[in-house]
Amino acid sequence: MNEIYEEILRIFLGFFVLLILTRLIGKKQLGQLNIFTYITGIVIGSMAAEMIIHNDVKIITGILGMGIWTILIFIIEFVSLKSGKIRNVLDGQPAIVIKKGLIQYKELKKMRLNIDDLTMLLRTNNVFSIKDVNYAILEPNGDLSVLKIEGEQQITKKDMNVKLENIKNIPSEIIVDGKVVYKNLTELGKTEEWLNNELKVKNISSIKDVLYAELQSDGSLYIQEM
Repeated sequence: MNEIYEEILRIFLGFFVLLILTRLIGKKQLGQLNIFTYITGIVIGSMAAEMIIHNDVKIITGILGMGIWTILIFIIEFVSLKSGKIRNVLDGQPAIVIKKGLIQYKELKKMRLNIDDLTMLLRTNNVFSIKDVNYAILEPNGDLSVLKIEGEQQITKKDMNVKLENIKNIPSEIIVDGKVVYKNLTELGKTEEWLNNELKVKNISSIKDVLYAELQSDGSLYIQEM
């Protein structure tokens, strides 16, 4: 019976200690998640779980461990406020992955991202075409900040009471890393022969020379070479 009471006590203490620590450091955990804060969440959660589940771990030891880890977090955050170098090590630096409308392929490789990842992040920012992007910056927490080209971020046709045309299709990628995305090409009703002819018009001899190609809503082809 005493073991049951002790387990209940462990659960309540673990819950409230974790709640308090989360309130102390949780805003940054959720708002600015980076590698350090991610690891911090895992470690503190693991400490709380160990204290609750394993009876051989003393309650005071578990609470002390979580408390010391939290103090270390505050110390490191204070030091990072005073030192830009330490802050860069902990938080990382933003990376420009699209510059003046061009994909920065080397930066993508450094960030271990592929073009499919990039286009997915753009879509979460309501951007369906790389052609509409002036700058895109990958933030340390993994979010993508997008600056659209001038004109795309201003007044819309609806605001000007301009007659709206039906969009035939959303901008779709048809070449990625020198390879044809056949699924999209088929869905758009296009053939590889058509694609090769379009490339020849733009003096591009091979699909392998294209880093990224996208069919626009108006039927035009946006191309960035390797």
